[in-house]
Amino acid sequence: VRNASKYTVLSALEGRVNSSVEEEFACALSQLDKIAWMRLLMKVDYAEGNDGHGGFLTCHVLDTANGTPASGMRIELHRYEDDGPERNGIRTQQRILIKSFTTNSDGRLNGPALAGTDFYEGQYEWVFYVGDYFAKYSLSRISGTPFLDVVPLRFGLDDPTVHYHVPLLASPWSYSTYRGS
Repeated sequence: VRNASKYTVLSALEGRVNSSVEEEFACALSQLDKIAWMRLLMKVDYAEGNDGHGGFLTCHVLDTANGTPASGMRIELHRYEDDGPERNGIRTQQRILIKSFTTNSDGRLNGPALAGTDFYEGQYEWVFYVGDYFAKYSLSRISGTPFLDVVPLRFGLDDPTVHYHVPLLASPWSYSTYRGS
């Protein structure tokens, strides 16, 4: 159960306790398939010509209050490493800034945020500065303390061969996300 916390593993097991034999068998087969796939990826060398595993990470931000792409929004991408200090006997994660971006006129980044050998499994976090964006660009010119200021979005990448697209739909009062394509 690589890249999963013990709480995630325990929660998954709790959810399976009352499963039927057939449901548990299907879940176990699915997990075996995933384990075999991850082991295969570890054995194959994809690093020829800095291509990495072929997967990449992209982002897109839409301003749902004004019905436009969120052009000019500042975004940061962080990675979590399991080598943080121990607290109360629990190993913590260290948050590392990978890169800062500003969205283009289409609300997108100018290319993948991660690709090639920089793109690998783990826990990541987008940080969207929606308060600054809406204060500067919103038609309503939001002033005062923003309801939403900094929106952190923590997510996991577990297959370095695929495209992960993480869009954010934001207004000054709400946001939504999903795994896009």
